[in-house]
Amino acid sequence: MRLEYDYTFGLPRNIVWKYIKDEQVLRNALPGCKSFSEVSKGRYQAELEVNIGPIHDRFALEIRLIENKSSSLIQLQVKGTGNLGDIAGNADLYLKDQQGSTPLKCIADARVTGALALGGQRLLEGGANSGLETFFQKVEKDIKLQLYYLKRKGR
Repeated sequence: MRLEYDYTFGLPRNIVWKYIKDEQVLRNALPGCKSFSEVSKGRYQAELEVNIGPIHDRFALEIRLIENKSSSLIQLQVKGTGNLGDIAGNADLYLKDQQGSTPLKCIADARVTGALALGGQRLLEGGANSGLETFFQKVEKDIKLQLYYLKRKGR
């Protein structure tokens, strides 16, 4: 399954770049996140509860984040196991500067097995797109909240 998703942050790229890799921001933004921790630099373990239509499951995930030095590309590798099947995927997140905002393009390839694969591609794609939208909206909200607290401390 291939997904493409676009989102524009109302924040400069350098700020988005700094916070989109933050463990706390990621934990808060992942829909259905029950646990999230960094096990080594760029490697995370998470437990997510997934509810897409009739599909309800809990997944143990391993997430690997690879940063590009130019602060314009983040690559993710995800592997997960649930009761209904396994998921594996790769995603490239491209960030651009655009007059104080940051357009992001996400291009992802995912593979699902087991009963998950029987759930139908259309249902899974719709759930994935909705999850991406929720994720990036929460990332932006959390970044703005952290910036507010930093500004408030500085007064």
